[in-house]
Amino acid sequence: MASPKEDIITFKVDRHLAERIRGIENRSDFIRRAVLSALENTCPLCMGSGQLSETQRAFWIDFLKDHELQETADTHEMRLICKARQPAAGKGRRAHS
Repeated sequence: MASPKEDIITFKVDRHLAERIRGIENRSDFIRRAVLSALENTCPLCMGSGQLSETQRAFWIDFLKDHELQETADTHEMRLICKARQPAAGKGRRAHS
């Protein structure tokens, strides 16, 4: 048995989006899953706004003292690397024999 819904949220969409989702069998479920997916993939600092407040910017600058942004070679995605967890220069991993 499905759990009862606690809130109803409505929103307006333009005609093009309305036409695109019109054929989806269970639009409510589709929209719920899309919103949850978007929330799970939202920047934890800006919460999806794309902008940082002055306080968040100050935190970010301080955070980057011990971290760096690095682009992956294969997918070209950005990731955060903790400098404190990297081996010191000249001290690479030992090969197992």
